[in-house]
Amino acid sequence: MSAAKPSMRFYHSVALRTRTEKLLAAIDKSENPTEHARAFADLVVDLSEAGMEYYFLKPIRQAKFGIVAQKTASLGMSGALRVLSPIVRTILHGATAAQLKVIAEHMRHLTQ
Repeated sequence: MSAAKPSMRFYHSVALRTRTEKLLAAIDKSENPTEHARAFADLVVDLSEAGMEYYFLKPIRQAKFGIVAQKTASLGMSGALRVLSPIVRTILHGATAAQLKVIAEHMRHLTQ
């Protein structure tokens, strides 16, 4: 038995969780998971945005930083997502069925 590894989780909306579970199930059951590549890429981007919100923007607001700092942080996170999104989409749109299933399995593990 391996020792537990350190981890951190973030909370996101019930709607995003439902969407994640439905899409992972669809990929698991699909004979051609590549037909879900676009939706999967969109999900990865949305989960990334939710994680950035939870880990960085939420505590900035809770710490009562000024509006300029909050707007700067938000703009920075938006910029990071604008850079990340096309990369995620390009990689997942070019993935094979087997590769998508491996990524989906990894994501499923993260939801447990």
